[in-house]
Amino acid sequence: MPHFDTLENCDPSHRHANLFSRLPEALRHAMQAPAYAKHLKGVNPAAIVDRAALARLPILRKSELPALHKAKPPFGGFVNGPPGSFGRLFTSPGPIFEPESKHVDPWRGARALYAAGFRAGDVVLNTFSYHLTPGGFIFDSAARALGCAVIPAGPGNVEQQLELIEAYRPVAYTGTPDFLKILLDAGRAAKRDVSSITRATVSGAAFPPSLQDEIRSRGIDAYQAFATADLGFIAYESSARDGMIVNEDLILEIVRPGTGDPVPDGDVGEIVVTSLDPHHAWIRLALGDLSATLPGHSACGRSNMRIKGWMGRADQTTKIKGMFVRPEQVAEIGQRHPELGRLRLVVSRDGENDAMVLKAETASADAGLQEAVTATLRAVSKLGGTVELVAPASLPNDGKVIADERA
Repeated sequence: MPHFDTLENCDPSHRHANLFSRLPEALRHAMQAPAYAKHLKGVNPAAIVDRAALARLPILRKSELPALHKAKPPFGGFVNGPPGSFGRLFTSPGPIFEPESKHVDPWRGARALYAAGFRAGDVVLNTFSYHLTPGGFIFDSAARALGCAVIPAGPGNVEQQLELIEAYRPVAYTGTPDFLKILLDAGRAAKRDVSSITRATVSGAAFPPSLQDEIRSRGIDAYQAFATADLGFIAYESSARDGMIVNEDLILEIVRPGTGDPVPDGDVGEIVVTSLDPHHAWIRLALGDLSATLPGHSACGRSNMRIKGWMGRADQTTKIKGMFVRPEQVAEIGQRHPELGRLRLVVSRDGENDAMVLKAETASADAGLQEAVTATLRAVSKLGGTVELVAPASLPNDGKVIADERA
């Protein structure tokens, strides 16, 4: 069977209808939690039935969660239920407190591992941490939902892990790509047999082409997954190697950094995810990570939206002349001047002083517009800077709205 289930290759219109028929109920349940009731005040869940309606809801930024959770522990008032109603309780640096639901495969990872070739009866060496943070259990629960046996190895203890590999002969690995190379190098140096591992799902660290080639040369077919401690598996690679396929049961948007406004298809922007788990829904959670959508469907037959993968951080807040300038402020300049397109605030040094130039795409460049935008730049940022009006589509499509070019 080439796919985990029939959802993966269904008609996209069916997927859209299914997700947005379920979204109003997820919103109603989420709004029973006090913080969501306040955050979404005035929203009629029954009216949120398509992407345009969803895009009008406010963003909840992941970067705000530590302060919210600290002010009202453990979940900042965004969860409708006590901690005891969940199966496991975790914390990530911040702190951000994450509950795990009790149902099978609560982090939606089984289909990602299936796409990487994991099958029932496989033995999986899981090297993500099982201590306090959810990483280990995210991948553990996904593998066991497929019917795999899991070695809960966690990171470190290389010598003991080599013994486990020789004893249990795992065929699959989950963990960071860096630690996989450490294991392979240690096995080679110690003349230990680690050849049973022939496939892997890696996450949590960069997997550059050079490391991909190195892992492949060792006989391992490794696939990337994009996962977070809040949402679990968001997107994953398949055998087609043509981008990362968005996971089922999630609604993913790409928005202009500093705003909640969706960007045109193909433009780089911030990843925003809505999940429909009735026990713990996330409504427009902005992750702070950049990506872009890819056109069409994967050659593997999976029909969901694809993204390019991780392309950097959306939080480009920069201190200039002792003051913080944020992507939200750059976005406000664009909102005040709708004739402008893509914006990019370039920060540099002029002698011993900070300098900034706002480059703004527009088809109607004139001295009056330049003067007006310059005044808005000062009003919004409280700093002086120059404005350079440039031709449409001339700025890089990399999601950067603030480019700090100081050495």
